[in-house]
Amino acid sequence: CAKVKAEHLKPSGLLQQPEIPEWKWENVNMDFVTGLPRTPSGYDSIWVIVDRLTKSAHFWPKKKTDSIEKLTELYLKEIVYKHGVPVSVISDRDSLFTSRFWVSLQKALGTQLDLSTAYHPKTDGQSERTIQTLEDKLRACVIDFGSSWDKHLSLVKFSYNNSYHVSIKAAPFEALYGRKCRSPICWSEVGES
Repeated sequence: CAKVKAEHLKPSGLLQQPEIPEWKWENVNMDFVTGLPRTPSGYDSIWVIVDRLTKSAHFWPKKKTDSIEKLTELYLKEIVYKHGVPVSVISDRDSLFTSRFWVSLQKALGTQLDLSTAYHPKTDGQSERTIQTLEDKLRACVIDFGSSWDKHLSLVKFSYNNSYHVSIKAAPFEALYGRKCRSPICWSEVGES
């Protein structure tokens, strides 16, 4: 593990803490992990969306050239239809998040967009911390599996969502569903009742 962990230095700047959410998947952070090695399928980035209350996250491989319409379809299918329309979305000022189409969509959905600025984030740093964890896990995947990191992203997501988080004193899966995940890793421990 120590071989794949990167140094994580926080930039200077004022940190503005958003309020603690009251309900699951009403307040989300989103960001992109870019500059990844291109996979044989052509993916070079990951879209990360994190629920601020439970810390549960979704990771999707994407291509730098993916259109906002394609990402919107994914957002509707994987976030809105599964968790409901978020009350607020915190993101950086990526051109996709500031596009007229995306801003209009969020306005039509009744979602407040909060855009952070460099070194003066309006976030609690949740997406940044999640991305750091994701990158550490991806480095381990690349060491073990080579350039096909996209084929193992679901396993990385499963691992992340079932790892204990000190801030919530539980794994995101447990915070979201109210129980521990039944995992193939733990089946031998379950036994018969």
